Amino acid sequence: MRSFIFATAAALITGTAAIAGGHSKDIVDTAVGAGDFTTLVAAVQAADLVETLKGDGPFTVFAPTDEAFAALPAGTVETLLKPENKDQLVAILTYHVVPGKVMSTDLSDDMTATTVQGGDITIDLDDGVKVNDATVIAADIEAENGVIHVIDTVILPN
Repeated sequence: MRSFIFATAAALITGTAAIAGGHSKDIVDTAVGAGDFTTLVAAVQAADLVETLKGDGPFTVFAPTDEAFAALPAGTVETLLKPENKDQLVAILTYHVVPGKVMSTDLSDDMTATTVQGGDITIDLDDGVKVNDATVIAADIEAENGVIHVIDTVILPN
């Protein structure tokens, strides 16, 4: 889950640079190139989600930064990266992904979206843009197979 989140976040940041350069990268390559999503990328790799996130998509990824992962209770990330916790990691990472390409202009206050994991997330526009309890700190980072929105908190399924 953590790798997926990192890859997503990295994709958001790298996507902006790639677009500025006149070419686009997929979500994973965008995240890797961004440099602020090493934990997310590691989690995506541990969850075997790299090929999925390099697929056609489109995907919308709410990507937590390394700082967001660091804010989790001590030992959480290390525990999730263990092979025996792969199912839990996949659930967390796929909770950060919505099928389709959802740009910030597509959002409305109090809307819900069903994630790839199957749970719903809620968008709140009352004070900035929030996804559940996470604040969007960078939006609309386009990749060739979707879009990344960087968030400041790891969101967890219920």
